[in-house]
Amino acid sequence: MKAGFVGFWRNAYVSLASIFVLMVALFVIGATMFINQLLTVSLDTLQSKVDINVYFVPNAPDEEIEEVRTAVAALPDVLVVEYTTREEALQQYRERRQGDEISLQALEELDENPLGGNLSIQAKETSQYENIARFLEEQKAAAEPQVPVIDVINYETNRDSIDTLTGVINATEKASFTVMIILLVASILITFNTIRLAIYTSREEIAIMRLVGASNMFIRGPFMLQGIMYGFLAGLLALLVFYPLLIWLGPRTEVFFELNLFTYYVQNFGSIFGVLVGVGVALGLISSTLAVARYLRT
Repeated sequence: MKAGFVGFWRNAYVSLASIFVLMVALFVIGATMFINQLLTVSLDTLQSKVDINVYFVPNAPDEEIEEVRTAVAALPDVLVVEYTTREEALQQYRERRQGDEISLQALEELDENPLGGNLSIQAKETSQYENIARFLEEQKAAAEPQVPVIDVINYETNRDSIDTLTGVINATEKASFTVMIILLVASILITFNTIRLAIYTSREEIAIMRLVGASNMFIRGPFMLQGIMYGFLAGLLALLVFYPLLIWLGPRTEVFFELNLFTYYVQNFGSIFGVLVGVGVALGLISSTLAVARYLRT
């Protein structure tokens, strides 16, 4: 322990360089985490705006509508089912047509409400809408021609939008995963080579220790401790750099992505601290162990 702390302070400039490079690597990892969270929220928001609707005939019995609603809600692919009554559908129609006097006057001429109730269905994944639509078509076919209940299922109308969104989500997830892996590999390689360079300055000291009979663990121990110190301090510095940056970015990301990154940072500080400091310590420890191993083999 003493040798590790002495070596850390004795080679202060080399230590600072190692910490800085490791901090940059951890900053990239942290930034990848935040970007991935933004993408997740954005994709969830897009998915929440996509649904399929089932429109019932105006005279559909309430018990038949309830049976369809219950059956759809029980499907494993369904996330949310919202039922709009005939009266609510009429009120929504009036609100949407407030500026259209002709449509409102035509509506007033009718003796009864021409609209039926409807279901708004959201799936857990956009790729699951087709299965839900197929189930609804089967329900519609089973009820006809005896007691028609379902009038229209608008899946085919929204199909192109749903398929496009599904493609965007899949491509985004694959791209973000690929970029994250590339950045992680680059960070590990840069960190390893930097700490290896720091240990290179102590190669003669390692050789002398081997000549006087020091064990491999006695030689490796101080450098392992230094690697842990590099990672720990680099993690703390990365967290400190994120703090003012996210204060500035938070309101802007809330406007565009409906997620305040600073609020997310504060609310999840424990897990973010654990990831950045934990990865930093692991990178520093593994890199220093591998770097010293080279001189122990010679």
